Amino acid sequence: MHVDHLLRLDRLDLSLVWGDETLLGQEIAGVTATDLEDPARFLQPGEVVLSGLVWWSPDGGPGRTNRFVSALRQAGAVALLAGEETHGEVPRELVDACRKHRVALIAVPPQTSFRAVTEAVYLRQWGDLSGRPTSHHALPENVREDLDRALEGGAGAGELLHRAFAHLGAPACHLLTSSGRTVARTGGAARLPAPRAADELRGGRGTTMRVESESTAFDTWYLHLPEGARVPPRVLEEISGLLGRYRRRSDRHRASREPAAGRLVAAVGALRPDPERLRGALESCGLAGGSAYTVVTAVLEHGEDGIAALGEALAHLPEAVFAVARGAGDEVTAVVGHPLEAAAGVGERLREVWPLIQDCRPQSAWHAGVSGPVGTPAGLNGALTQARYALAAARSAAPGSTPVVVQGELSGVALLLAGVPSEVRAIYRDTVLGPLLDAGPKSGPMLLETLRAFLSHDCSWARTAEALHIHVNTVHYRVRRIELLTGRDLSRLDNRLDLRTALLC
Repeated sequence: MHVDHLLRLDRLDLSLVWGDETLLGQEIAGVTATDLEDPARFLQPGEVVLSGLVWWSPDGGPGRTNRFVSALRQAGAVALLAGEETHGEVPRELVDACRKHRVALIAVPPQTSFRAVTEAVYLRQWGDLSGRPTSHHALPENVREDLDRALEGGAGAGELLHRAFAHLGAPACHLLTSSGRTVARTGGAARLPAPRAADELRGGRGTTMRVESESTAFDTWYLHLPEGARVPPRVLEEISGLLGRYRRRSDRHRASREPAAGRLVAAVGALRPDPERLRGALESCGLAGGSAYTVVTAVLEHGEDGIAALGEALAHLPEAVFAVARGAGDEVTAVVGHPLEAAAGVGERLREVWPLIQDCRPQSAWHAGVSGPVGTPAGLNGALTQARYALAAARSAAPGSTPVVVQGELSGVALLLAGVPSEVRAIYRDTVLGPLLDAGPKSGPMLLETLRAFLSHDCSWARTAEALHIHVNTVHYRVRRIELLTGRDLSRLDNRLDLRTALLC
């Protein structure tokens, strides 16, 4: 395998930053990942070097960069594959150093893992080995024929996995998604909770191979063997190829159902819901006759894979049947059918798996709103309104707050206001507090601070004075001035509520 072969692999999405034809024609002997400032002693001639550029900093100076690239050149490395995730791009300083020392430089985008690059190199090498006159790296003919028949006969992923590994003594193997969800496993494989499975995928333990398909960062499949040495690499590659064929068939089937999901979401969100239209849409999606329904709306900031991401998150929910489609604006909407007794667990389970979905693409920001359960299709329109309101609350919450808000949690005024459009909140704030904001650069902030403390301490003059470290008479003076400017008597509960709401806005 040559350096330019890596650039031709569309699934890796690599881009050439610098390198001429001679450098790109060099043969790759292996792969090393490193973020050491001087990695020379760990490199072998002919390797490509993967680096996340953690060692580099803008204030480090060109000397540090030159030493790193010079070490690669002296060790005989054939190319540097630089990750863009840490700094957002390949530093210009590194480009200059690679040109100076004649080391091919390739950019690795954030969505491409170093594991995927490593697998691509070694799979190509294993493929070259399998072309030699040997047979122990390939599936036996009878096994291949059995698997082909099973695939054409409509066998599921679990059955295919069992048949593929049976002749090898059924070693433990899991078919996992990027977020750690188990699609299938062999009989000898222990159950893996999703967080642990995701950790195994990212931790590099055992042997992991990507199943080739038109998948996203959220729903890619991986074959994971805790004891990978028991399976010859070429055999594992062939099994992965078979599962790729199964996955592509499943994706085509899922794609054929997407229009029905779109019609359902449109029917649920109609201004005047049509019961017959809604019933037909539910039947088309296999959701008719459910004992309970929940609506989920989500937004993936800076991403186009919202349907795949929400679908993968919902697939973690046991006993749930769902349809996902693009909703209003940038929203993705799902209608989830589930047993009535599982209604309370939809939001809770989504909140548990959300970090796993987030980790599939760390640079993306996720928010979701979950409605309360409804028992009939007639309640879905109202449930959609609830979910959108909860989503607005999630998007407006302070940084570090939970990205998943359930309708039943909207019990406080602060959460309630989070669902009010920002323009409306701004108008209300300026109308009620405008006179204080206009009181001057010194008086305005001082009066706002006093008002906030006074209301927070239940309008206690003494505790407010203590909290602000001022005399109680000063508190009386400031409160009277607030009342005069705003036209609101703070001895009245309704006026206190107005001002407290304006502060929250």
